[in-house]
Amino acid sequence: MDIETDGRFGNKRMHNRLGPGSGGGPSSTNGRVCNFWREGRCNRFPCPFLHSELPEAAAPPKRPSGPGGNVWRNPHAGGRGGGRGHSRWGRGPGGASAAVTHRPPDRPCKYFLAGTECSYGDRCRYPHSYCISDSITMLTLLKGHEKGVTGIALPTGWSDKLYSGSKDGTVRMWDCQTGQCAGVIPMGREVGCMINEGPWLFIGIPDGVKVWNMQTSAEMSLTGPAGQVYALAVASELLFAATQDGRILAWRFSATTNCFEPAASLDGHKLAVVSLIVGGMRLYSASMDKTIRVWDLATLQCIQTLSDHTDVVMSVLCWDQFLLSCSLDQTIKVWAATESGNLEVTYTHKEEQGALALSGMPDAQSKPVLLCSLNDNTVRLYDLPSFSDRGRIFSKQEIRAIQMGPGGLFFTGDGTGELKVWQWVDGAQT
Repeated sequence: MDIETDGRFGNKRMHNRLGPGSGGGPSSTNGRVCNFWREGRCNRFPCPFLHSELPEAAAPPKRPSGPGGNVWRNPHAGGRGGGRGHSRWGRGPGGASAAVTHRPPDRPCKYFLAGTECSYGDRCRYPHSYCISDSITMLTLLKGHEKGVTGIALPTGWSDKLYSGSKDGTVRMWDCQTGQCAGVIPMGREVGCMINEGPWLFIGIPDGVKVWNMQTSAEMSLTGPAGQVYALAVASELLFAATQDGRILAWRFSATTNCFEPAASLDGHKLAVVSLIVGGMRLYSASMDKTIRVWDLATLQCIQTLSDHTDVVMSVLCWDQFLLSCSLDQTIKVWAATESGNLEVTYTHKEEQGALALSGMPDAQSKPVLLCSLNDNTVRLYDLPSFSDRGRIFSKQEIRAIQMGPGGLFFTGDGTGELKVWQWVDGAQT
């Protein structure tokens, strides 16, 4: 692939500013206790009045050791098929971090979010931050894409670069040490999705899939899809591509020809397939036809169709023995297998907006957290299985790309082309 070097973009690390009681504000001189703090809703940064009886800082928890991903394990589950926790969905605090003594604002400063100067400065009652959470911090803001980010890949062990694909028709490589753009790969077509597997980088574009070997720089084009490729997945030595015409195409790598050869076409969806996920020996596909199909990877046959959503199913995610799905019908559904082996809804979480994308990872204390992007330009963070609120991420436009990384890192890309790097903290950050 032709790579154009570009060092114009990228920023140094950025950290959320300190809030009340963090030690960053001036000491009070009037000896008065803040009435808003007493009511649990002070949000001044810093507050000129006393915030007494603040909790002592907890000892730093152990940093999680393994990388996150779109399929991840519940560290407290009783094992696959055990059914443990079915009745716990949406109940109680469910492992949330220690309770805070004040209620933060429910949104950041609108001027800060828009990128304009706030006349209130440090006196602004709303945080100048892209998130409202005590558990995460933004490390870096990467600018360069001219249109929305649709795919993010971090090939740990195969490359020292972060890759992002965009509707602007490019893939950008970012230096993970400096945050600078290390190169631009022109695709010539709008990027619909991107994943990596081993040394391979797969990029979905209209009417095809671009394949690039990061070790040898070998590249190839896979043809067959009709319309945009919205999602990709790898399982059982097969590459699957979700297409705009409702098919799921599969290719198998041939060591003899050193190429990917057509292997199968999984037909059944009536409209575009927009999300794929693999769990166990199953492939799950979500579609604009409002259904989820379950495919047996051994036979490549559809074994169940899930029709409980009432609008486009935007994303699916596997967590231990559960399947999670989100939809423009403003719900997140949790599916569990019955004794017959079929999936049924065991819990429905309602949102006030349509849900766009799901991802999940362990937090700094190795507790499972769900990330759900909504079409109000936010990402909601929830403890599992309780769905207790862990905070929100805000953006100028919708966030369609969320990717997990190692060491508590994760990445989000929004409709403006901005790519943000986040990290779980909870006292574990160094």
